[in-house]
Amino acid sequence: MKKNFNINSLIRENIKSLKPYSSARDEYKDATINEMIFLDANENPFENGVNRYPDPQQNNVKDLLSDIKEIPKENILLGNGSDEVLDLIFRAFCEPKEDNIITLPPTYGMYSVLANINAVENRTVLLNNDFQPKVKQILEVADANSKILFLCSPNNPTGNNFKVTSIRELLIRFKGLVVLDEAYIDFSDHNSWLKRLEEFPNLIVTQTLSKAYGLAGIRLGVCYASKEIIKVLNNIKPPYNVNELTQQRAATRLQKMDEIQNEVAQLISERKRLKEELECCVSYIEKVYPSEGNFLLIKVDDATKRYNQLIGLGVVIRNRTTQPLCENCLRISVGICEENQKLLRALKSLN
Repeated sequence: MKKNFNINSLIRENIKSLKPYSSARDEYKDATINEMIFLDANENPFENGVNRYPDPQQNNVKDLLSDIKEIPKENILLGNGSDEVLDLIFRAFCEPKEDNIITLPPTYGMYSVLANINAVENRTVLLNNDFQPKVKQILEVADANSKILFLCSPNNPTGNNFKVTSIRELLIRFKGLVVLDEAYIDFSDHNSWLKRLEEFPNLIVTQTLSKAYGLAGIRLGVCYASKEIIKVLNNIKPPYNVNELTQQRAATRLQKMDEIQNEVAQLISERKRLKEELECCVSYIEKVYPSEGNFLLIKVDDATKRYNQLIGLGVVIRNRTTQPLCENCLRISVGICEENQKLLRALKSLN
């Protein structure tokens, strides 16, 4: 349990004094009563299904997520993709040209992009050779202006989970916020950290509907945190940041959890099959790293050469050779059975 944590000490002063924008739908919340005539938001009155502004708090989607994850609604914030959620965290807690964040390459590239956009220093501490956090070095590089530590577990592009003991130690000893990116948690044997939000008030867990839920095209990211953190982020988010079509599609999909779980099970099975075949049947593959995501990281003799060869055969993967610790590595998303078969045929045909 982390004690003596004061979220107010991390919030930017201008955010503390900010008066949030109040939209028409915030001021009159009971927008479901059919008898009401809404003349408050300067909307087009001709009904077409999307002529009205969407629910600014996405209550229907949050109700479904609350039931599925067993997390109270007041601990949930939705964003236009996880990238908006991450950007809101920067803007709420990081003073430009003054504060810093800590990231652990190789990892998700948007952390550093958002740091640059928000004029926040990004202090990097490379993962070790097993792709695990160097806890001692992370704590040594942190100072009084280190506001956020980003942990991606399962990590992208390496595919592994970080050790629970390492995450716990960082949550206890790091004095700022710890953002745990769980975009790939549905493909992992490890439990989510969602159940430990009360234990660690400095913990923010981000998830997405893009991966396991199959909704990358609608751009919906989810943030789980203490009520205090969620309130701060709600105060600065755009009033209608999640559009009506996204909310509708998300709500429909979230009511099909059996279908989602079946798809996840298939992808995990295909991931295992791919790994086994790649390890035994392709000579130029030097290593297939263990993965708890919906992808595999493989080390080959010449990543750029193999990437271009696969492009010529109609297979697009990701060349990660420029990333730290990933020299001559390719990242391969797990497809459906037929796609994986085409991939294997292509890989086995290369000279």
